[in-house]
Amino acid sequence: MDIKKIEFQQHGDSRGMLVVAEYQKEIPFTVKRIYYIYGADSETRRGFHSHKNLQQIYIAIHGSCKVTLTDGKTTETVCLDDAASGLYIGHNVWREIYDFSDDAVLLVLASEPYSEDDYIRTYDQFIQTQTENI
Repeated sequence: MDIKKIEFQQHGDSRGMLVVAEYQKEIPFTVKRIYYIYGADSETRRGFHSHKNLQQIYIAIHGSCKVTLTDGKTTETVCLDDAASGLYIGHNVWREIYDFSDDAVLLVLASEPYSEDDYIRTYDQFIQTQTENI
């Protein structure tokens, strides 16, 4: 499964912390879209899709949430709760995001602009595409 935890550069002193993420160091793609999710509660569940080509990095810049990921064979759940780290998610990975803390802000860096054609919206279709790619 094409996922990995990314540790960002941290610099801090009495004035606070500064976190740096640079292209071709921590970020393996050119960022073409940035968005964030906030105001979700612990009962909210998001995601429920995969992407054909898009790569993303999820960063919980405040609070926490969980992400369950699968390639159809292996499933992994990751807790995002550190603003100094991120989760890289490659294409063809099904994701579900949930268990948001009340103060959660999830920042997403994406490799491409929004395109509905890149989404796989049903789990059955996702499994079918995984089988076809073998």
